[in-house]
Amino acid sequence: MLQITDLVKRYGSGDPVLKNLDLTVEGESVVSIIGSSGAGKSTLLRCINKLVEPTSGSIELNGLELTGLHGSRLREARRRIGMVFQGFNLVDRLTVMENVQSGRLGYISTWAAVTRRYPKEDIRRAYELMERVGIAHYANKRADELSGGERQRVGVVRALMQKPEILLADEPTASLDPKTSEQIMALLRDLARELSLPVLINIHNVNEAKQYTDRIVGMRYGRIIFDGLPGELDEDAMEKIYSGSPAADRATAEPARQAS
Repeated sequence: MLQITDLVKRYGSGDPVLKNLDLTVEGESVVSIIGSSGAGKSTLLRCINKLVEPTSGSIELNGLELTGLHGSRLREARRRIGMVFQGFNLVDRLTVMENVQSGRLGYISTWAAVTRRYPKEDIRRAYELMERVGIAHYANKRADELSGGERQRVGVVRALMQKPEILLADEPTASLDPKTSEQIMALLRDLARELSLPVLINIHNVNEAKQYTDRIVGMRYGRIIFDGLPGELDEDAMEKIYSGSPAADRATAEPARQAS
């Protein structure tokens, strides 16, 4: 379970990007985060995976407090958090298998990584996951020879190779065509069920959020102002998320936190 309590993130002396945010994600639920650009969605994910350090508050993953970790403890914690990126973040000159195995870098020796002598168990698991997402036949193909949808599938498998306790996805379909976007969203939903893995997705496409996720969290000006089932995301909620004023956000922030 991911438990976020009273999270604040401020850059410099400006207004906080995240404002006393509370959020819980558990089980095999697929949770989408929606909101206008600048709402704080990407900053929230970056705080969870420790790409940035929160200003204050708590982020706890299955009993481990993530805030304030450094060095080896931080590296160990990051093993527990899988990340799927909008821009894929693959090494183009490497093969699909080599990119997938980079998800195991936190577990194998530097010598094994440099010489590409991957453990047999890691190779077996990589083929199983690649077969599951439909890219096993590309194992020895360079990453830059793949389509966008195929590259994103490589990114998903790389994240799953970590055997994460939660999977984060930052705009995973933004670079894809509509049909491929739906395929990737369906894949993330199905994998969450199969692996009993909670998934937290930052997404702009509200229709995809309503169709493929179990719960929608709406953010505005660094606060959660909606937290509910896809069917509960009505026109009034959409208005508050995408057209609300800062004053409206302050008025709705406390009820939204209580609902989460």
